[in-house]
Amino acid sequence: MIGSMHASAFIALGANMPFNGMEGPSLLAQALDAMRETGFELRAASGVWRTPAWPPGADQPDYFNAVVEMAAKGVAPEAIFDRTRTIETAFGRERRTRWAARTLDLDLVALGELSGCFGEVILPHPRMHERAFVLAPMAEIAPGWRHPERGQTVREMLAALGSSGGYRRVSDLGPSGAG
Repeated sequence: MIGSMHASAFIALGANMPFNGMEGPSLLAQALDAMRETGFELRAASGVWRTPAWPPGADQPDYFNAVVEMAAKGVAPEAIFDRTRTIETAFGRERRTRWAARTLDLDLVALGELSGCFGEVILPHPRMHERAFVLAPMAEIAPGWRHPERGQTVREMLAALGSSGGYRRVSDLGPSGAG
């Protein structure tokens, strides 16, 4: 549904390492500013959530996570992917090993009702239903979004995980906010 008038891209933001003197909520707010500067049109932003590193038991600092909803009318998943990778690189992201600590992680988790493989992007994100660090912030801004394959809403997927994930809301998404 890329051409749909109401198509939204949901992008998860995460960071657990400092970059240029910024970390946590302030780093995510700067990433949101960078997204806007590259042409993303913000519709909504969750608060910032602190979550244990993934996978469970990883020996690294907690993550700060958020989810933003961006307008995506007529924008291909591959184009969103390319823009997010450029922003990650500008924030010092290095891809060495899977699940390594990172200065910034931007993941396109859903785009409207699209389902399938689009270049390097799989939509919706194949493990989003397992990850409270995506679902908790997304539930703030799109609790009724329905997974096109599972049929569950964000709220239902989060409830299925239970509350034992150690995640908690710690702030708004910095001074940038959703305005």
